[in-house]
Amino acid sequence: MFVKIWLDDIRDAPNNYFHVRSVNNAKLVINQFIERGYEIELDLDHDLGDYANDGGDAICLVRWLAENEIYPTIKLHTMNPVGRENMERIIRKNGWRLVR
Repeated sequence: MFVKIWLDDIRDAPNNYFHVRSVNNAKLVINQFIERGYEIELDLDHDLGDYANDGGDAICLVRWLAENEIYPTIKLHTMNPVGRENMERIIRKNGWRLVR
């Protein structure tokens, strides 16, 4: 079983997605679904990714996932080029599966 989680603080989630609007909410939701035995598929927004080293909420969440050894499937939506590059670098570094 798996659950699709949409992290975006502005746009509503598509059908069949569980919508979270903040990193802290995403952490709670992810932990709850993992405890119930679900696999996680994350769809991350990264419009605020113009920072060289930080990159916004999505990168903060991905770093937390790495620290907690949680390995979801990850999709990226509506990302600007710098944000996408930052996120893809972190995803490759941590060995996650990136779905396009």
